[in-house]
Amino acid sequence: MQIFPRAMLASITLLCLASGALPQNAEMAARFEKKVLEYEAADRATPPPRGAILFAGDSQFYRWKTIHEDLPGYTLINRGIDSFQFRDLLNYADRLVTPYVPRLIVLHVGGNDVHNGRTPAQVLEDFKTFIARVRAKVPDVPIVFSSITPGPGRWDEAPQRKEANRLLREYVATQKDLGYVDLWDAMLTKDGQPREDIWVEDRVHPNHAGYLIRAELTKPLLGPPK
Repeated sequence: MQIFPRAMLASITLLCLASGALPQNAEMAARFEKKVLEYEAADRATPPPRGAILFAGDSQFYRWKTIHEDLPGYTLINRGIDSFQFRDLLNYADRLVTPYVPRLIVLHVGGNDVHNGRTPAQVLEDFKTFIARVRAKVPDVPIVFSSITPGPGRWDEAPQRKEANRLLREYVATQKDLGYVDLWDAMLTKDGQPREDIWVEDRVHPNHAGYLIRAELTKPLLGPPK
């Protein structure tokens, strides 16, 4: 792991505090900043096309290394970051989201929020804030929220995760140009327990079979391939 100078860690923390985002600690804030800088360097080296579909959020997108083969024919940009919470995504929205001027945004974020003590109501409010912030710069962009998943490694959080999903799903249903991908039920057994065959060893992140479920359920909301 790269060690950041103490002054840099302090500067990053102050920036996050000033913007209202509260990473878990300075080391994590530095890790997020490092990854965002890597994305920005990659964009300078090979400018991505405008009008692509942007995938933004946490590790479930960051670790989706087969996204292009699982969703063939689509112009995709994946900007997931490991351990991201909604407040982190809000903090970096002007660098990770709006510069791409996407035709569609797909989100997967919220699971880490619940895991770290945010309430379902707070997750919903953060989602609303994200929509307002993005559409202030990219008006009317459709946004699709992928539900929090039922990984067996965090099954003790199932009530809070289900409630967050319910609040988000019901809000999306009342709004224009919002979509919702229900991954929860598709990742359960017939008796309502989390499947064990669609996760990697940590039982939190999907394996390729889990990502194929996501791809199948997400594809109808992406429009025709282009």
